[in-house]
Amino acid sequence: MNTKRTGIVTMKGNPLTLVGNEIKVGDKGPDFTVLTNDMQLYSLKDAGNKVKIVSVVPSLDTGVCELQTIHFNEEAAELGDVVILTISVDLPFAQKRFCGAKGIDKVITLSDHRDLSFGLQYGFVLEELRLLARGVIVIDQENVVRYVEYVGEVAAQPDYDKALEAVKQLV
Repeated sequence: MNTKRTGIVTMKGNPLTLVGNEIKVGDKGPDFTVLTNDMQLYSLKDAGNKVKIVSVVPSLDTGVCELQTIHFNEEAAELGDVVILTISVDLPFAQKRFCGAKGIDKVITLSDHRDLSFGLQYGFVLEELRLLARGVIVIDQENVVRYVEYVGEVAAQPDYDKALEAVKQLV
């Protein structure tokens, strides 16, 4: 059964309901199934035994989501052996087009549009919109969650510095 949480996120000041299991530091990162830009299944296991940054965005077609994805793509060069996943409910075709147009080549964009597997497992589904809330999760080499941010205002950017500091402590 999926839990519902209120009072955590807003969009332009309007409260929204998060659906799914809240993830916390120290939790084992639950597996999920999403789609790659080529319509292949992808799960947490596919990221291997590396440090993982999971950048969660409502839609790549919005300014803040675009900035967040570009920011992590640029940071990737400095981080070394880290896998960066950007997950949204955008269709795989739209994600592929976005990456090509913006030169995104170090971030793996993944679509949770089909069954919200990631969103429900990690508690990021916005019930009212059937989109994912904005946030960042850092998962270590053993798939233990080491950092989580559910961004309080969906239109705001995440705290990049805190997320990257968590990553740098693991690599």
